[in-house]
Amino acid sequence: MVTSYHAGLLLLRLGFSGLMLTHGLPKLLRALQGNLEFGDPLGLGPTLSLLLVIIGEVICPLLIIVGWKTRWAAIPTIITMAVAAFVVHGNDPFGQKEKALLYLVAFIVIALVGPGRYSFDRS
Repeated sequence: MVTSYHAGLLLLRLGFSGLMLTHGLPKLLRALQGNLEFGDPLGLGPTLSLLLVIIGEVICPLLIIVGWKTRWAAIPTIITMAVAAFVVHGNDPFGQKEKALLYLVAFIVIALVGPGRYSFDRS
């Protein structure tokens, strides 16, 4: 049972972080090409907003995948998904914010339970 628990945590980390990268990598590539246009849902400015989203959708999911500083790395992703669900899609129908909510719940679980044995953190 202990092995399946840690395998489950690994699958949770790899699955949700890998899928999150499909949202973040296009933003990173766009930024690297010099296109810094982005929404500004919190009034921080489009460039800073884009940088924060890249951290939450690329850098932190990569850390979570390898299981290094996992609980801390989950926090920016949690914040990114909370902003996406409750600010960016706040007035949208549930179906529009559902994906952000699913990611939000998954990364909250990762932050609460940690990465498991199959990680650099080994917790």
